[in-house]
Amino acid sequence: MKINQAYQLEGEAWQYLQKKEVLKNPLVLIFGNRMVLEKKDVIDGIRKEFPYEHLVFGSTSGEIIDNNVYDNSVVVTAIEFEKSTFEIRTENIFNYNKDAKKLGVALYEAMPKEKLKHLFVLSEGSFVNGSSLIEGLEEKIQNSIPISGGMCGDDAKFEKTLASYKENPKEGEVVLIGFYGATLEISFASFGGWTSFGPERIITKSEANILYEIDGQPALDLYKKYLGEKANQLPQASLLYPLNVTPEGKEAAVVRTILGIDNEKQSMTLAGDVPENSKVQLMMASVDAIAEGASEAAKRAMFKRINKPQLALLVSCVGRKLVMNQRVEEEIERVQEVVGNDTAITGFYSYGEMAPFSNNTFCDLHNQTMTLTLISE
Repeated sequence: MKINQAYQLEGEAWQYLQKKEVLKNPLVLIFGNRMVLEKKDVIDGIRKEFPYEHLVFGSTSGEIIDNNVYDNSVVVTAIEFEKSTFEIRTENIFNYNKDAKKLGVALYEAMPKEKLKHLFVLSEGSFVNGSSLIEGLEEKIQNSIPISGGMCGDDAKFEKTLASYKENPKEGEVVLIGFYGATLEISFASFGGWTSFGPERIITKSEANILYEIDGQPALDLYKKYLGEKANQLPQASLLYPLNVTPEGKEAAVVRTILGIDNEKQSMTLAGDVPENSKVQLMMASVDAIAEGASEAAKRAMFKRINKPQLALLVSCVGRKLVMNQRVEEEIERVQEVVGNDTAITGFYSYGEMAPFSNNTFCDLHNQTMTLTLISE
């Protein structure tokens, strides 16, 4: 595996982490600020600097490269596989009347199955219900093909997100990358570091990812009471106080971030499903707890690996970035300490992370976690 990494801060020249070289048919991952990716001259510059076929774009809430986190930038990682191959398929949520499950089914059906080892998802983050997307992708999966990835971001603006394959970045796109090869070793993990507080309540009315009532009370009204003065800053303020949701009949809880609110209906739209009869609690975190959570995620991803990872794809939540603020790079540094300084690191801050829990291969949508996908061949 040969890897070339570069980044471009707004208005500046490209900076390379390795000596620039021409690669053969690489997979090129391009993560950038949404408003930067909307500029034609920026996209033209990327295509000129990386004149390859397989360009995958995604907008972010912060760009990760090596142990650095940038804003208003573009980070590029070009990967030449020497023993393995990849396939890429895309669909647009607007072609499916915003039905993410149907889109997921179609995406998986379009992906070649022979020797498929792993699926990585880069999804738009404004209109796609991540839980439904995963449900669709997994509906016909045989032999437990693991899935990891994340939802694109837009800083903390929640206006729109962009993604694409080959084309210029646009709204509604979901990109699926399939990895193939007998020598490929891909591991993954997701961990948060947040702590639950307050009484444990029950979700009494919800529909998919829209939460209407908790303990029979309007969900938004109850949530605003907890936030106090910060309620005026919704939905951004909710990134600091996500919900810990344990679906009925399940032991493992998932964290859910609030993406939008409806004052008229007193409801909240979350990044993934919040089934009725689920237990729910508020959560909070400290900077040190989040950094330790990133370290734990890396340790879990490294557990039982045979080979050292050559590439680490990191998807971390925008809520973690807001809590850590000026110390945000600490969680990337903690990951690097575990995976090794010679492992190429790239990724982005997201509106939702995708990975199985460590004890199974069934994918879940997470919020407020550090999620890693480690690759070697």
